[in-house]
Amino acid sequence: MSESGPLPDPAAVHDSRDGGGRAASGTAAEKGADKVARIPVKVVPRAPERKPPWIRVKSPTHPEVGRLKNLLREHKLHTVCEEASCPNLGECFSGGTATFMIMGRLCTRRCPFCDVAHGRPLPLDADEPAQLAAAIAEMKLKYVVVTSVDRDDLRDGGAGHFAACIEAVRANSPQTAIEVLVPDFRGRLEIALDTLARALPDVFNHNLETVPRLYKAARPGADYTHSLKLLAEFKAQHPHVPTKSGLMLGLGETDEEIETVMRDLRAHGCDMLTIGQYLQPSRHHLPVERFVPPEQFARFEQLGYALGFRHVASGPLVRSSYHADQQTHNLR
Repeated sequence: MSESGPLPDPAAVHDSRDGGGRAASGTAAEKGADKVARIPVKVVPRAPERKPPWIRVKSPTHPEVGRLKNLLREHKLHTVCEEASCPNLGECFSGGTATFMIMGRLCTRRCPFCDVAHGRPLPLDADEPAQLAAAIAEMKLKYVVVTSVDRDDLRDGGAGHFAACIEAVRANSPQTAIEVLVPDFRGRLEIALDTLARALPDVFNHNLETVPRLYKAARPGADYTHSLKLLAEFKAQHPHVPTKSGLMLGLGETDEEIETVMRDLRAHGCDMLTIGQYLQPSRHHLPVERFVPPEQFARFEQLGYALGFRHVASGPLVRSSYHADQQTHNLR
């Protein structure tokens, strides 16, 4: 799953099953113990630690939250806000914005930081681009983020479905800016980039998530060098489209390692960066190794601008899609 950072209860879903006879919403096992059972570095179950005072979020009780959830279910759509238990769900939903997650709710990867369920996905829904475009038009959104689960079962990794969604949204809402937060398309890079070239987004986002030393434990199946290559090759082919990436802190990295990753991103042409605090979804997910204070996030933001990033959002509750419209305001 592409979206960085996982808190509370994902919403009910539009149908009851999704791939391989599994519950569509993703059972606790699909999101936790069973999901991480086969990863190379085993997770020792540990209860989530108490959060520090600077990490506090509002409960999503605003009536607009319920209305938007109903609208999404009507169009058979999912949001990463719900699936990844994002701590900003209440704020974003009550403000009438959402990040849409396409290609189903079951991911083919087993990343132990992520609260999206693992399993065997269903075939793509050919009607999803039209449903997505209709929902965005009905919500009158000026800026949307479209992300997805990883789909290693697809020849193009899902790039064609991304392109179809972009085309459908452009046709229905030509004034809406579109950011895509894509998986790594590992093993399918060339065909994925060729496919996306037919329907370019306004912002191209791919999250590195963490430092290379922690990839085996946190991102099994992914490759740090490949992810940098994806960002660099897209930028080389489409230099006018801003590129973006995101990092989580609290998985065991050092500040020096984060600084190195930031320099690597700039060396590969990345324009924008988000940095946020990792929050453990359950006792079966990777534990939080440290809660980074706001002052250190501010220092990373200062460093980012000094390195030449055009925009840096760095803070405990920052997520790659949080206030994405504001992040790109000065770039458009």
